[in-house]
Amino acid sequence: MKNKYTITYLALLVLTSTTAVFSNIFSGLKAISILILILSVLKFLLVAFNFMELKKAHPFWKVLLLIYLSVFVGVISVIF
Repeated sequence: MKNKYTITYLALLVLTSTTAVFSNIFSGLKAISILILILSVLKFLLVAFNFMELKKAHPFWKVLLLIYLSVFVGVISVIF
């Protein structure tokens, strides 16, 4: 149980540092902003399913969260 949280925490650190590196190196590209958005969604899903225990929730809430994130990323991608 504790090992799962450690792996999740390390994955969050790697995703956060990757986001920081990409935003500093490729600051002017629009494709990088979409990549950063996708990495942020991955981080959100890691936190929601592992630390907020959403993986034990009813499937309705899981599907609702995934639909919401898909619409959110889609709308933000169209705006960019």
